Amino acid sequence: MAAIMPLEIKRSVQEMFEEAMREIETWSLAQARDSLGRPGVTFIDLRDPREIWRDGAIPGAINVTRGMLEFWIDPASPYAKDFFQTGDRFVLFCAGGVRSALAAKTAQDMGLAPVCHIEGGFGAWKKAGHPVEKVE
Repeated sequence: MAAIMPLEIKRSVQEMFEEAMREIETWSLAQARDSLGRPGVTFIDLRDPREIWRDGAIPGAINVTRGMLEFWIDPASPYAKDFFQTGDRFVLFCAGGVRSALAAKTAQDMGLAPVCHIEGGFGAWKKAGHPVEKVE
């Protein structure tokens, strides 16, 4: 049996996260809470549906699993979603803020603007006592 050689990566997830954080806008929980429900602001929940079923959701957020984000943003994709073509401000979040930082950078690199993510993600949102709805 051949020995398994560890992959030599060029950039770690931590390095990618740090780069994203230098290049994207991060909203505080207060900024996000104050913008919830405002016209022209769309919250995007990047968590897996099982996370949402288990933990709840920010009211009105649209679930876009991380694996489909680029396809749903790109108007030339057969999976494109009209809501990404509205010119709204997009507020991305995940459970803890890492996936959403990486996703916000990717979305921004694709040309989606304005886009930001929530510091601390849904976990921080819920812990702060901000609105959460049960999702079946």
